Amino acid sequence: MKLFSLFNQDLAIDLGTANTLIIQDGEVVVDEPSIVAVNRRTNEVIAVGHKAMQMHEKTHEDIKTIRPLKDGVIADFQAAEKMIEGLINMVGQRKKFFSHLKMVICIPSGITEVEKRAVFDSADHVDSKETYLIYEPMAAALGIGLAVEDPIGNMIIDIGGGTTEIAVIALSGIVADQSIRTAGDEFTTDIVNYMRRQHNMLIGERTAEQIKIHVGSALPELENPPENFPVNGRDLMTGIPKQIIITYQEIAHALDKSIAKVEEAILKALETTPPELASDIYKTGLYLTGGGALLRGLDKRIAAKTKLPVQVADDPLRAVVRGTGIALSDVDRYKPILIDRRSV
Repeated sequence: MKLFSLFNQDLAIDLGTANTLIIQDGEVVVDEPSIVAVNRRTNEVIAVGHKAMQMHEKTHEDIKTIRPLKDGVIADFQAAEKMIEGLINMVGQRKKFFSHLKMVICIPSGITEVEKRAVFDSADHVDSKETYLIYEPMAAALGIGLAVEDPIGNMIIDIGGGTTEIAVIALSGIVADQSIRTAGDEFTTDIVNYMRRQHNMLIGERTAEQIKIHVGSALPELENPPENFPVNGRDLMTGIPKQIIITYQEIAHALDKSIAKVEEAILKALETTPPELASDIYKTGLYLTGGGALLRGLDKRIAAKTKLPVQVADDPLRAVVRGTGIALSDVDRYKPILIDRRSV
């Protein structure tokens, strides 16, 4: 049996717009940015993940960096396949002709049938023999330890890089859901635009991401405010690099409209929830997962808007991949929540 397991490889993949995580044997073995660097002339992959991210927005004309996923779905198929292959190779070398690769990949709940087929095709190209898909909110619910098979309603709000997934889950199914393309990437764009508009300063995507991490806030008043953050960029008036200091209040103002869209989607999902499940949600509250859940004050802002308790999951960044790993560990039990190629 040990010999057989050497040629068996089971991987749970959270294929995210911003980051891709892979679980093998219950452990996160890959946690890398979803980006690939390619040589324009030869079309060869130069780097994947962190190494490619270090090159992002710093390349010359022979190298291009590609983020193959946009709004939670594959936008560049060739680049996605190269990236997935590169990340799987990080797990460990495998003998292609002898190994049985089984994968569970999580996808946004608002994805189309064509987009589902694209994910299956990408899995085929990396030689997966058995592939299943799972919706992100369902994986997130599993990952934070909710009993998804029980007749109890739970609402999950998963704020990722490309999409915000809001779903009411009961009896191994999604009863009501909203999927909007306002999430972490949109917050980053808001910060870039704010810096340009308010400070006449041009900053890159990576700098905006750092601002979001260090002084990102959903509320203009916080109990434990972060320290002001120095930002380097290019002055649009003179063209000369300069530095300014940014406060969390400014970022709260910059993100206000996008967070309001997330709140609106949560209220829409609550409106379409059957009354018996709504009464469950009143007791259990809302669960926040994904990278967006780390935004300071977001739980308090949503709680004030919905008048419901809001809980931020432990380690929200890994909730989805943990749930995907749980589904992978017992495919037969979780068949009702998994999607296979025959159903697409």
